[in-house]
Amino acid sequence: MRHRTVALPALLASALIGVVIADSPADAGVPANRTMIPTLREWTAGAGSYTFGAATRILVDATSRPSGVTFAADLRDLTGRTVPVVTGATARTGDIRLSGGSTDTQLGTEGYRLTVGASITVDARTDTGAFYGTRSLLQLIKQSPTIPAGTGRDWPSKAERGLMVDNGRKFFTAQWLRNHVKDLAYLKLNYLHLHFSDNLGFRIESSSHPEIVSAQRLTKRELADLISLAAQYHVTIVPEIDFPGHMDTILAAHPDLKLVSGSGTVNHGFIDLANERSYTLMRDLIDEYLPLFPGPFWHLGADEYVTNYSAYPQLLTYARAHYGPTATAKDTYYGFINWANAIVRAGGKTMRMWNDGIRSGDGTVTPAPTIVVDHWTNSGLTPQQLAGRGHQLMNSAYHPTYYVLGGPKPDVTFLYEAWNPDLFEGGTTITDPTRNSGAAIHVWCDSPNAETEEQIAAGIRDSLRGLAQQTWGTPKAVATYAAFRSMIVTIGRAPGYPTAGLPGDLAAGKPTRASSVETPAFPAAYATDGEAATRWSSAYTDAEWLQVDLGAAQSIRRVILRWETAYGRAYRLQTSDDGSTWTTVHATSSGDGGVDDVTGLTAHGRYLRMQGVARGTGWGYSLWALEAYA
Repeated sequence: MRHRTVALPALLASALIGVVIADSPADAGVPANRTMIPTLREWTAGAGSYTFGAATRILVDATSRPSGVTFAADLRDLTGRTVPVVTGATARTGDIRLSGGSTDTQLGTEGYRLTVGASITVDARTDTGAFYGTRSLLQLIKQSPTIPAGTGRDWPSKAERGLMVDNGRKFFTAQWLRNHVKDLAYLKLNYLHLHFSDNLGFRIESSSHPEIVSAQRLTKRELADLISLAAQYHVTIVPEIDFPGHMDTILAAHPDLKLVSGSGTVNHGFIDLANERSYTLMRDLIDEYLPLFPGPFWHLGADEYVTNYSAYPQLLTYARAHYGPTATAKDTYYGFINWANAIVRAGGKTMRMWNDGIRSGDGTVTPAPTIVVDHWTNSGLTPQQLAGRGHQLMNSAYHPTYYVLGGPKPDVTFLYEAWNPDLFEGGTTITDPTRNSGAAIHVWCDSPNAETEEQIAAGIRDSLRGLAQQTWGTPKAVATYAAFRSMIVTIGRAPGYPTAGLPGDLAAGKPTRASSVETPAFPAAYATDGEAATRWSSAYTDAEWLQVDLGAAQSIRRVILRWETAYGRAYRLQTSDDGSTWTTVHATSSGDGGVDDVTGLTAHGRYLRMQGVARGTGWGYSLWALEAYA
């Protein structure tokens, strides 16, 4: 399966901002001393600034009202303030106006013009454009209630930008998926491909064939709620029921439909395309689920089916009976694709499939050119050959978009610094980039127990942010992934996304420094990024430290240290008002790892530091999280 072999936030400290801006090209679309993912396509600085505050209103028209309502809900999650949504009012200082009446055709359906002054205006041609303008504003307001004045224009390079999740092998809860709908939208990603069936599970409630459904599955009510949320956040959900391979779970309840070779070998994952009753089963499922998803696509899968067609003589017999005396056994597969495509098109949708089964010269039937092909491997026709046949493409390149549980992970440095969405697997390209709709990160759960939902969420975070920048296609704010990682922590997750710490964590998302890092993969900021599965790790010496800038002097009553395997046997917790003179507020020489929950403190300061004294292992110090509470 395409897989595998295998309250308002404080203004950022100038020290962290310096890391980001120092690596910035002059033409990067970012207001001064701010960061965005993805950046704006155009930005011209102005005089003055805008300030979000208690008097702020969101002004909308008929086109932009849906986005205004969603924006208000997200601002409440971000700032704790309830911002009124008003129709037909005149803008006052501090207001944000969303308008859907732009005549700027270059903006397209997803672009917008941003004007920042005493008030802010987002002009777009559609509600989608207005919505993406609000995503930029959420990122800016997260950093500071004050935004430098200026004007910008913004639109994407690619139409499809997103995430694929293998929910067939590993069950992902409805809440995990809902969290990621909002997080995708926060990055202006708009595509969520859900692979609902595979060899280890069938994950949707079914009324037509309840016998095939796994115990862990999404109900149709949960799906309806997810689809509604996705529509609100301008994310298209693309469903996939994988036919005619990877059908082990389905065929376990229908063993008579399994493909059997001429020598009697049973293939437990392949359905017999020479058996007419196979088509009845598959049509039942397509007909049941096709109307549930209002988006424009249906994904057939159609990958990794038979490689040795000569081993299955019934496929040749079927092909010649249906497609003529010169047909090949492979024509039974191609004919099935066109059969499914006809059903999908009759349902008003466009079908998609993986590329590996489409080859040259092995059949007389040709898959319909209306089918969108997700190109993940060099097996089969090249992207250029597929485009030449009339197919629209998505770049699903194994490298660097595949995140495989128990297997390879994306090279995020390559993804951000060198890759682009028109660079297909193997370094191939196409002559007309408009035939490539975009790209996605693909989560394949080959070893479903290798990672938890939380670990996967943390694991794909950086890749999704790199993909967002590359597929939106605007000037990069920083040239290197090392610098981009600081931007990732600054931008954080979407408003409302659950964090690993307790409510009120003073350290969450704040600028964090360390005396050292074991490798660049474990930066200081990962101890305060709110992710349960990211960590800071130091060099292998005793006197290493980690410190966080809380933004202003704070009263601190409780500190939680969540250690990884490498922990502090002896360490001190210290505070400081200036970052140079430190007061020890807690010390221990009997640490044993795990979670150190230090309560009853009477500390005060802008800076909080864990100062190592002695390590508990032969490694350094490693913290999943440093949390502080008043």
